[in-house]
Amino acid sequence: QVQLVESGGGLVQAGGSLRLSCAASGTIFELDGMGWYRQTPGKQRELVASITLTGSTNYADSVKGRFTISRDNRKNTMYLQMNSLKPEDTAVYYCNAEATFYTNLGTRRGDFWGQGTQVTVSS
Repeated sequence: QVQLVESGGGLVQAGGSLRLSCAASGTIFELDGMGWYRQTPGKQRELVASITLTGSTNYADSVKGRFTISRDNRKNTMYLQMNSLKPEDTAVYYCNAEATFYTNLGTRRGDFWGQGTQVTVSS
């Protein structure tokens, strides 16, 4: 299986910056597409940014020009650099990854989520 652990969340003032990390571990054969999602109470989880294995990126309109997604395939880690933060960025941020992993019977493919990290932006 694959485990994802987010870190880097916290409390920051509007206009500030945070860098989130998502470290993947387990019996990983290959991490494919990865992404950051966020969710606030009473709302659906929404895509913030995604990145393919080869580094192609996609961003929600609300974060374009402020957030940057990246990954280090050697470390099985993904990052989200968040600049010019706004109060409306406040949410729990989740890491997601599509991965191929080893099992006793060979390899399988799955979709995995981290436990989430809270980001709070004060005005």
